[in-house]
Amino acid sequence: MLKIALYQGPGLINDIPGAFAHMAAQAAKAKAHGAGLLILPEMYLSGYNIGPAAAAAQALDGAGLQPAQEIARAHCIALAFGYPEAVGGEVANSAVLIGAGGEILLNYRKTHLFGDLDRAMFKHVGAEFPVVAYRGLKFGLLICYDIEFPEPARRLALSGADVLLIPTAQMQPYEQVARHVLPARAYENQVYTAYANHAGDDDGLSYVGLSSLCGPDGTVLALAGRGEEMLFADIDPDHQARVRAADPFFKDRRPALYGPLAD
Repeated sequence: MLKIALYQGPGLINDIPGAFAHMAAQAAKAKAHGAGLLILPEMYLSGYNIGPAAAAAQALDGAGLQPAQEIARAHCIALAFGYPEAVGGEVANSAVLIGAGGEILLNYRKTHLFGDLDRAMFKHVGAEFPVVAYRGLKFGLLICYDIEFPEPARRLALSGADVLLIPTAQMQPYEQVARHVLPARAYENQVYTAYANHAGDDDGLSYVGLSSLCGPDGTVLALAGRGEEMLFADIDPDHQARVRAADPFFKDRRPALYGPLAD
């Protein structure tokens, strides 16, 4: 069993030291409640609606994420959060998973950019869907708009993912994604989903909140309201195995029929 904590709240705009201080406080709170992993929203490190993102961008192999690695080690808790990643001369909307020992386990770059806002800030677009094993489970990362397409979640599930971690910045009027799409994605792929949204307003954007943790049978294990909140839920591999045995979706698939879906 692994307890996941999910933080929903307002972002700090272009205040990276402040974001790390806030992260440390949330990590301490999550650990005090017995969580082994804390997930935070999309672009948590810089805030989402920051305009040109290059000034805030952090290289994965540089020193920019070291404070988060130190927080993970200090509190012995894994962390997943969004940040602007410097990739060559461009910026990607990225999310990272850091282990409880401070090691970087997984980095993911958003593959589906949303509207003019995303496209103005991020010129590097991801094309890979990596999966990593950690504490007896396999984890994949997606970011916000990615989960609104069925294919990314299915690719991760076919790669063996048990848990999808999804930092997001879901704004009005897209409540239906939080309320309906997330349980459906969890059910159809028989995975746990952890969907961590912002809350409140951000330079003209109004976030829906409604972060959630869903089980592999589509059950909503925890659902946030509109404001700042921390959710908790247990990842239970035995329950997941029973769900998969009872309804063998992946055994019963007929991939030969699905080729046109990629056109």
